[in-house]
Amino acid sequence: MKKFVFTSVAALGAIALPAAAQAQSTSTDTNKPEITVGASIGKHNLGIDLGDLDADDGEFDDLNIDDSAMIYGGFAAVDFPLGESLFAGVEGNLHLGDGPIEAEYGVSGRLGFRTQGGSKIYARGGYQWVDLDIENLTGVSEDFLDDNDIDTPDVGGDYLVGVGVEVPLSSVVLRANVDTIAFDTLRGTVGVGFKF
Repeated sequence: MKKFVFTSVAALGAIALPAAAQAQSTSTDTNKPEITVGASIGKHNLGIDLGDLDADDGEFDDLNIDDSAMIYGGFAAVDFPLGESLFAGVEGNLHLGDGPIEAEYGVSGRLGFRTQGGSKIYARGGYQWVDLDIENLTGVSEDFLDDNDIDTPDVGGDYLVGVGVEVPLSSVVLRANVDTIAFDTLRGTVGVGFKF
């Protein structure tokens, strides 16, 4: 089975927040787990570089790879306090994509700290699967691949690491994350969540 070849190219979503949002306090009971569910949007660039595969005769020169996709989906996270400012949690995500990505989904653990204003800054690590649209990615039709018995895997997965920030505005949370899958891709997302 072929291994997916991804190289890093980046897109990062940034959010701007008023200074007053930093000063808002959030949680009432620091011993209770905090559940957040929300929607997110982002950009995932697979960064496939055919230059790494290029032969001396330039056989890949005319092959155009569209390796960037917008992703739309949601997330759910549960965080558990580890004292006054530290927390640990788990998070799942599911996104649909356009272009070369049909869907992606994964799960990760989170570890971070909460500021006095209630914002969370964290690192996360887990596993992410990506379901590729081979026809959109390469321009080669699935019928052609089937007719010629060419087997191309279209789902791949690897470890995910990243960092993120969440800023509370009452019961709403604004967030931004930057992740990489196996240090080969770069993925930026922004989102809005609701705390329970």
